[in-house]
Amino acid sequence: MKLITPQAYARSITPRAVTGLPADFRWGVATAAYQIEGAAAEDGRTASIWDTYCRVPGAVVRGENGDVACDHYHRMPEDVQLIADLGVDTYRFSLAWPRIQPGGRGPANQRGLDFYKRLIDELDAKGVTPWITLYHWDLPQELEDAGGWPARDTAYRFAEYAQLAYDALGDRVTHWTTLNEPWCSAMLGYAYGVQAPGRKDFGQALDAVHHLLLGHGLAARCLRGAAGDHPLELGITLNLGTATPETDSEADREACRRADGLGRRLYLDPIVYGRYPEDVLDDLAATGNRLPVQDGDLEAISTPLDVLGVNFYRGTLFSGADENGSPVDADGRPVTRAVERDLPRTGMGWEIIPSELTELLLRLEDDYHLPTVITENGAAFADTVAEDGAVHDADRTTYLADHIDAVAAARAQGADVRGYFAWSLMDNFEWSYGYDKRFGIVRVDYATQERTLKDSAKWYRDTVRLTRNGATQ
Repeated sequence: MKLITPQAYARSITPRAVTGLPADFRWGVATAAYQIEGAAAEDGRTASIWDTYCRVPGAVVRGENGDVACDHYHRMPEDVQLIADLGVDTYRFSLAWPRIQPGGRGPANQRGLDFYKRLIDELDAKGVTPWITLYHWDLPQELEDAGGWPARDTAYRFAEYAQLAYDALGDRVTHWTTLNEPWCSAMLGYAYGVQAPGRKDFGQALDAVHHLLLGHGLAARCLRGAAGDHPLELGITLNLGTATPETDSEADREACRRADGLGRRLYLDPIVYGRYPEDVLDDLAATGNRLPVQDGDLEAISTPLDVLGVNFYRGTLFSGADENGSPVDADGRPVTRAVERDLPRTGMGWEIIPSELTELLLRLEDDYHLPTVITENGAAFADTVAEDGAVHDADRTTYLADHIDAVAAARAQGADVRGYFAWSLMDNFEWSYGYDKRFGIVRVDYATQERTLKDSAKWYRDTVRLTRNGATQ
């Protein structure tokens, strides 16, 4: 794989108003609790599956962990000031389940809740809207020990936790997201073993898929009931991409159908329409797998939503043949193979095709008719710190500019996209990559915890201001 160099992708971009975005379009930045908070054993917080996974030899680059991360728990007012200085109107952050409900059962931990109350106070004081994600991968370890997401009971525990969080914060917060990227939680964590908790069992991963969605539905019901007449914008965030056939052959189109089914429709069809896609169920049955659906589950999962969060990083070209041209693998199963293209790539090795974000948003509009917000979009690159401490990350600025233009293009063609949140506010603990990959528009010196606005942050700040000032109602 040939990674694009910063010089090969970057270009000089001047901040400008993005045309076609309305005055009420949301601009934000996003983070996740385990990636930035630190304070892993303070004020009653107990271990999550990521605390445990980070201690597994070889699981994380250099054996790093989120014990300190960006020390956001202690530097939160400073970080909120950074957010306000960027001129964005929304901050998407996640609550740490083991900080709010240690062990995943029982009453709320008041000290944990107090941190988030202080965070919301700071945001309110700066005129920034809080956008809460209830679950961004930090399952309490005790619940994993009891079976984790493959166990049905975890869905009920999640709904209980959601109720505790809403009871404490719901009078101050309107925007609530249940889950972040359940595909990653289920597949990377339980099928492929490359993220916490590190299991490798496809059948358990499918159980996790259903129970994550059930947990979402049960939590959504709880929040709807608790909100009453209080304003509530309820959603879920999915990591979504495009599936493009390498050729127009039937085999390649079939490969795309399978990939799209397991990566997109398996989640959105039950959420929006209260049913799993029949073709995906048939595919699973052909391999001896099934989803553990019980009576009433799909009704809960399809509790109405107000917004769909879209995390977009890349699309994929698929082939229905292996490297030797065979349409089946060694076990006789149909091949679905991602094909590498000669395209610019981020530091993660992910292909850069902004037009595929436009394509995705238009397809979501056609298939599901939900308002969308880009809840994550950004790129890791190998930043270089200049002698004066500046970070001239033209590659990241180019990436952000191209993808914001792709959002505007989707809106111009009829997609109801209502916001864009850059990932990430700051460099942070990047899961199994440790601190090796930097996605932030703000640089963090992990030795000193000093924050520095990268050029991309300054460009984003100025672009938001110019776009907001030039927008029409």
